[in-house]
Amino acid sequence: MSTDSPIARRLADVKQIILVLSGKGGVGKSSVSTQLALSLYALESSPRVGILDVDLTGPSIPRMFGVDEGYDVHQSSAGWVPIYVDGAERRLACMSVGFLLKRKEDSVVWRGPKKNAMIRQFLSDVRWGELDYLVVDTPPGTGDEHLSLMEHLAPLQTRLSSVVVTTPQAVALTDAIKGISFTRVVSLPVLGLIENMSGYVCPCCGEISNIFSTGGGEELAKRENIPFLGRLPVDTELVDLLDSPVAAASQGDSQDPPPSFPLLAKYKQTPSFTLFSLIVRKIASALSPPNPDVSESAAGDGTPVGEP
Repeated sequence: MSTDSPIARRLADVKQIILVLSGKGGVGKSSVSTQLALSLYALESSPRVGILDVDLTGPSIPRMFGVDEGYDVHQSSAGWVPIYVDGAERRLACMSVGFLLKRKEDSVVWRGPKKNAMIRQFLSDVRWGELDYLVVDTPPGTGDEHLSLMEHLAPLQTRLSSVVVTTPQAVALTDAIKGISFTRVVSLPVLGLIENMSGYVCPCCGEISNIFSTGGGEELAKRENIPFLGRLPVDTELVDLLDSPVAAASQGDSQDPPPSFPLLAKYKQTPSFTLFSLIVRKIASALSPPNPDVSESAAGDGTPVGEP
């Protein structure tokens, strides 16, 4: 694809694009994508963040940010205007097929070509503007959506990277290996692996119990020679928050939004925020411009991570 394609021009001011992958469903990939976007947003450098939901048949990002009802995407002369979920700050933009459905209960029954066209439109027609990070929540597995993303984003290869999400169970780890294999086939750098649902945080005493197993993700990361970013236990406070989130969203230029971001404030009060802050600092560090006095950091398969 040409480096002067509509997608390359539209995303010219996006510094880093992070694909969140999982080999199977049910591992909490979308909640990890949500936490990744929120935790990047909360960094001291006050970055501008976007989150793109390309899980076309199961879009859950709008619900997790509290913008699944009453928010519509508007067309402007410069393209589609994303939903700004942080209100007046306008530093966290969100786009999902969920905003385009007449009813949130409607199913999306599309073949591959229609999915490909929708993804292309999200990348080429949405007015993303200047972003430090664009987080892409992908569907489980390695299907049409993933191939479409890699094809359309090929001109931006040096800005692409990924995070793999798994749970400790053996069946999830087996599927995670397939996701890692996909990244190698398409030369997609891997920032690291996150072991989600690694234990359960008691809401009364804070003790962590291993209801499944633990350590499998770290062992897999070592075996596949990719960074292990950390483990996240099941956090009932986070579950409650993402099931019934509070957001202060603005729809382009059509309204004067409130100046607060209650979803982020509540997220910072959960045990998950502390744990994910450690993970996101590793990610931000890996994506930082390399120090000329230090050898260039690399992904697990030897592919350079971040800008060359």
